[in-house]
Amino acid sequence: MKIGLDLDGVVFDSEKYFRVYAELYDILELHQNGIIDNREVRFQERYNWDKKTIDSFMNKYMFKIIKKCNLVPGAKEVIKLLKDEGHELIIITARGGITQGSEYIKLTEDILKNNDMYIFDKYIWAADSKCEACVNEKLDIMIEDSDKNCKLISDKKIRTLYFKDAPNFEVQENEYLKTVYNWGEIYRYIQEVCNEYRNS
Repeated sequence: MKIGLDLDGVVFDSEKYFRVYAELYDILELHQNGIIDNREVRFQERYNWDKKTIDSFMNKYMFKIIKKCNLVPGAKEVIKLLKDEGHELIIITARGGITQGSEYIKLTEDILKNNDMYIFDKYIWAADSKCEACVNEKLDIMIEDSDKNCKLISDKKIRTLYFKDAPNFEVQENEYLKTVYNWGEIYRYIQEVCNEYRNS
């Protein structure tokens, strides 16, 4: 099967660090409580920050966070299992679509290599529309942590796993959209889909 994976919040635990540093930035440097909705995955939508404030935060913390973050528990083991089982694995990420994008991509590639995880079949960086990328790649399954992206992708009849590991929004599950909370559940779901294909 062709399986797409987001990076932040799915392979890397960077979203947790972005949440912490964004809170500290909002309190200590902006001296405010700029939260609009704490359930938003992207800090750009979580606060009432203007573009200048967002850019300032990114310039100060982006590389620090990326260097600090770890792999999500179980990601390495399950991704390698899926690779060994012959699945085609494609990274589809917004990383690289911001200021210093090429440096951001290079740092990410180095972190993957250092973790013996530079094993994906294809990398789609700076994806403005993950939904469009999923359709173009003819994915069987996409693993994503944004409820908005999950809804858009599943509406295209692509099986979508909503990796929920924070106080995010709930989604209405259906034939093409399922919520999961860890990589063990992801592996179980993929095995179930494989069995379904074999028996059809």
